[in-house]
Amino acid sequence: MDDQKESLKKIITTLALKNEEIQNFICCLKQSLENLEANSSRVQEDLESEFNSLHSVLDELKEGMITRIKQERASRTYELQSQLSSCTKALESSEELLELANQTLCSSEIDSFTQAAKDIKDSVTMAPAFRLSLKAKASDSMNHMMVDFTQERNMLQAITFLPVPAMPEIHEGECQVFDNTVSVVWSLPEPNSKIDHYILEYRKTNHEGPPRAREDYPWMVVEGIKDTEYTLTGARFDTRYMTFRVKACNKAVAGEFSEPVTLETHAFVFKLDSSSAHQNLKVEDLSVETAMMSPKRAPSTRVGRDRFTAESYTVLGDTMIDAGQHYWEVRFDKESKAFAAGLALRSLGRFDQLGKSNASWCIHLNNWLQQSLTAKHNNKARALECPIPDRIGLYCNYDEGTLSFYNSRSKTLLHTFRTKFQQPVIPAFMVWNGSFSVKTGLQVPSIVLSGQKRNSNTSSSNASLT
Repeated sequence: MDDQKESLKKIITTLALKNEEIQNFICCLKQSLENLEANSSRVQEDLESEFNSLHSVLDELKEGMITRIKQERASRTYELQSQLSSCTKALESSEELLELANQTLCSSEIDSFTQAAKDIKDSVTMAPAFRLSLKAKASDSMNHMMVDFTQERNMLQAITFLPVPAMPEIHEGECQVFDNTVSVVWSLPEPNSKIDHYILEYRKTNHEGPPRAREDYPWMVVEGIKDTEYTLTGARFDTRYMTFRVKACNKAVAGEFSEPVTLETHAFVFKLDSSSAHQNLKVEDLSVETAMMSPKRAPSTRVGRDRFTAESYTVLGDTMIDAGQHYWEVRFDKESKAFAAGLALRSLGRFDQLGKSNASWCIHLNNWLQQSLTAKHNNKARALECPIPDRIGLYCNYDEGTLSFYNSRSKTLLHTFRTKFQQPVIPAFMVWNGSFSVKTGLQVPSIVLSGQKRNSNTSSSNASLT
């Protein structure tokens, strides 16, 4: 009976996962239909706009060329009309002289003939007919304004949709995730010199596999990438995975996105447990500051069972460490009267101060008389002879029993505790008359990992403090 129930539970789980997968795919299909409708309308509007623009150009060109023909016709008409008028007048004058000459030739009076002949000769010499050019000033040919749009017509007939760049492929095996950076590498199926740039999109997710229709995080966009690789820097890895996709763009149009690739972005993420904080600590997200309360304003209710009290101005993280390697950083006010950061067992007493019992390990800043930095555990301390940083990186290798502190800017090792953790530990912090803020979602820096290998047998470990 129990075996059958267990088998049925597995079937139910499998069916539930499959149903969720199908529902996610249905949502994707519905979204694709909506996108198809919107994109079709958009490209149709763009096409009509382009053709209207082309028609406008042709209409303007037609009007301009017709105007030039009209202007040329008017100019030539004026020239020919003027020449025609001059010739007509010259012809009339010449005909009058011809008639006069014929009449004079028939005259029988010698004296009048001689004078008339002389006058006619003088008139002929000055006659417009003999000063006219009998060559037309303008041609009647308009061949120079004829057109042949064969080439342009062929070009118009060749108009088609723009060639869309091919879909890139992300090479998952060449992508790298380290030091809170992600290097993504991709290529096109064939080289394309017309590609102008690429657009990369990425999204955080806690789900492995293809993107879901409903995600908690939006797509982030990186535009104008000229190469076929991109390195995303300064990311906070506060989810298990990041999904990437890329598309190629030419001068006019973008291609389809590549198949998405999901990369694991393992990092230690935690928040501060405000329910554990001393009543005089003000906790906001990952920041803490001392908020002194006068006796009159002190809460009347009794202190919660898990809340630190008395002189233990402590607050814990909300995530236990029971395996693996982890790294986080804390930035603190160097003028704080006291500050400490490290690890503690969950069983750390609410009166216990960090480093003063065998349930915690820490680095402690003291500003009461003179500034000092010490490593503390089990009420034993070792002074650290180093410049005091304003930001400390903490590295925990639970399986090796290692807790190291670094100057997070220079990655200089400050101190290492080496022990054997008997139970899960948790990040712990203390501040008095000051403030600090924690940064999580960080991978273990590669320089820290390599330094751990080099320093595994060095004197940075202090047996008396473990």
